[in-house]
Amino acid sequence: MAKEKVCLAYSGGLDTSCILAWLLEAGYEVICFMADVGQEEDFEAAKAKALKIGASKVYIEDLRKEFVEQLCFPAIQCNAIYENVYLLGTSLARPVIARGQIAVAQKEGCVAVSHGCTGKGNDQVRFELAFYALQPDIKVIAPWRMPEFYERFAGRNDLLEYAEKKGVPVYQTKAKPWSMDENLAHCSYEAGILEDPDMEASKDMWKLTLDPTDAPDKPEDFTIHFEKGLPVKLEYENGKTVTEPLQLFLTANAIARRNGVGRIDIVENRFIGLKSRGCYETPGLTILRSAHIDLEGLVLDREVRALRDQFVTYNYSKILYNGLYFSPEREFLEGSIVASQKSVNGTVRCRVYKGNFSVLGRSSETEKLYDMSESSMDEIGSFAPQDTTGFISVQAIRLKK
Repeated sequence: MAKEKVCLAYSGGLDTSCILAWLLEAGYEVICFMADVGQEEDFEAAKAKALKIGASKVYIEDLRKEFVEQLCFPAIQCNAIYENVYLLGTSLARPVIARGQIAVAQKEGCVAVSHGCTGKGNDQVRFELAFYALQPDIKVIAPWRMPEFYERFAGRNDLLEYAEKKGVPVYQTKAKPWSMDENLAHCSYEAGILEDPDMEASKDMWKLTLDPTDAPDKPEDFTIHFEKGLPVKLEYENGKTVTEPLQLFLTANAIARRNGVGRIDIVENRFIGLKSRGCYETPGLTILRSAHIDLEGLVLDREVRALRDQFVTYNYSKILYNGLYFSPEREFLEGSIVASQKSVNGTVRCRVYKGNFSVLGRSSETEKLYDMSESSMDEIGSFAPQDTTGFISVQAIRLKK
């Protein structure tokens, strides 16, 4: 009788390697799935490791372009942000990873999918809501929520002993006292010593960005062009230009990284009700979003902007954070994002310097909401100052009561 197949989200690390061996021990045939969403990782080495442990197949899917165009760019368009500080780097990657994993599971005829998310985090919710939305009858095996697994493997030493027993290759490097998650948009650090919210993050923790104090002493200038709220061209280093979305994002990352831009250290509210301390590096997304916000000040109608900020940005960000990307409300809001961005066309001249981002100027050839003559303090223009008297009088009616 053929074994039932499981598609495992595999990273090559200790946890998912042990889960792979554990699933094989339980009698499943395991197909491993690895999503390339821009993390700096040796995929071929991880593939070889999975096959050595016993996986029947390993899929490595390049999802970077999809990640940038379908998740990161809409987030820029609506200035997505969670609790005023977090740019949702982890949350943004989960829908494309889940979709890729389900596609492999369906191709291979798997009865279940599995992951290595902890039972206290947001990612278990994000992945599983996506799985059920994409394939309602799929079975999910979440070992870190199963007593037979977490009671057997109470800590790292238990996993190491199991790995040795099962012949799982373990690279004997000293474990960093925190956990990391990386993709094209960001790198996150949490757990371990970071669970003390008053513990300063060490300088050697940050992987992506240069420490701002070590960044170049000379500012770096560049220009970003937007069409309908989307970054379409980036000019940098005195004449270099990039327009392809993935390469544009990678270039923005490189500029921000070498200048120490995009670090935050926060305590956030997880969807499941716990507070969590996290440190995040989000280099390219930080500068692209900041430039977009600035351009909107020039070209976006104030009432459209207010409605978008109060309703679309807040709810879209919450939906992404909580793992409800594959929901009717996300589809509705994404349509609203597109409608709000029709006039967001123009250019922003930017500067980065030792961890800081600033705008040098902005312009638009198509949008005329800003009228220099009307706004000038040095000429009357078409604006009649005496009309303001009536405006003030009407606004003051209720205040005089």
